[in-house]
Amino acid sequence: MEKIIKVVCLILGGGAGSRLYPLTSIRSKPAVPIAGKYRLIDIPISNCLHSGIRRIFVLTQYNSRSLNAHIKNTYHFDMFSHSFVDILAAEQRPGSEQWFQGTADAVKQSFTHMEDHDHDYILILSGDQLYQMDLREFVNQHVTSGAEISIATIPVNKEDAPGFGIMKVNENGFIDKFIEKPKSEELSSWISPVSQEQKEKGNEYLASMGIYVFNKATLHRLFEEHPHHTDFGKEIIPTAILNNLKVKGYSYNGYWTDIGTISSYFEANLDLAKGLPSFNLYDNTRFIYTRARMLPPSKFGEDTKIKNAVISEGCIVQGKEIENCIIGNRARIGAGTVMKNCVTFGNDTYETMEELRAPKHGIVMGYGSNSRFENCIIDKDVRIGDNVSIVGGLHLEDSETEQYCIKEGIVIIKKGAIIPAGTVV
Repeated sequence: MEKIIKVVCLILGGGAGSRLYPLTSIRSKPAVPIAGKYRLIDIPISNCLHSGIRRIFVLTQYNSRSLNAHIKNTYHFDMFSHSFVDILAAEQRPGSEQWFQGTADAVKQSFTHMEDHDHDYILILSGDQLYQMDLREFVNQHVTSGAEISIATIPVNKEDAPGFGIMKVNENGFIDKFIEKPKSEELSSWISPVSQEQKEKGNEYLASMGIYVFNKATLHRLFEEHPHHTDFGKEIIPTAILNNLKVKGYSYNGYWTDIGTISSYFEANLDLAKGLPSFNLYDNTRFIYTRARMLPPSKFGEDTKIKNAVISEGCIVQGKEIENCIIGNRARIGAGTVMKNCVTFGNDTYETMEELRAPKHGIVMGYGSNSRFENCIIDKDVRIGDNVSIVGGLHLEDSETEQYCIKEGIVIIKKGAIIPAGTVV
């Protein structure tokens, strides 16, 4: 009889998410929308569910209200099963009076909540990455190899390597060297054997994806022996390798991106609008779960031209041209408006006919008529008047106003912002 592998998954919600500000000013990183209708947290949870891993904790401490609501409204299981997706928010209690101090500390503080769930292995994922992986294969390799820790790795190039934990594996696939965020001048000694395809791309460095499997006993022992270690990449993993623990590498060669900055978030979204995107949303089996909102189909005006765009549910699009854009749920785009290279979050509700006749602040919720938007991220529930021009680009300096923020040449319209008619940015 095949042995049942008892695994519990912990998804790390990240810190304050300052590099994704202002998108994280009112929500945690895992709650940030992606691809119009999803949230970032839907990616790792969907990977788990497709892999048969159905006991999932999401660890968070910043702005968790919208994340709580999304999970509560989305992930419902048979009442006779032991499946769950639960939020574990940082809490102060006797013996643990601090908020999470790092990735490892977040897991350590959550142990008490896992004691009621029988498990031998702990799968640790990040809540802000875009990828599709068979996590069951990852866990199975960990178990059959006799490893105490396993780390998912991906080949990266010389330019990206300093932003990751870089490792080298021996002929048996076990990791015997690890360095966290090496300097460029150190990289020459960290080149690893990779496939010919990856070598031709210059991806010769094995980077940690921040995805781990730990034996339960091993993780407990590491925390007991090193109580002041708070981070996996900086402390726990290097210590384990230094102490000759069996640390196995799991080679992953599919699409993966870390949503860590506004520019990486923007580029990952716009890639989804391509004819053949790197991340496949249109898979018959490995689809992405999210909240079912029961919205009507989107509708378009007779003169609307659309090229390489993802249009979510319930949108009313009268715009002239939509190109290379992600359009969120319930978005309303006025006649004659042009949108290029934009990521929009749409609206949480529709306005009634009475509200449309007498809108708040004199502006209907949505994106006004005869306007132009380029290189923008537009958060939810904004009111943008007619004849507005907001065109981002690297010529713009980073700045912030009450209604919008400019970062890395991208103009981010804040949630609920009111942009008067005729505004030019």
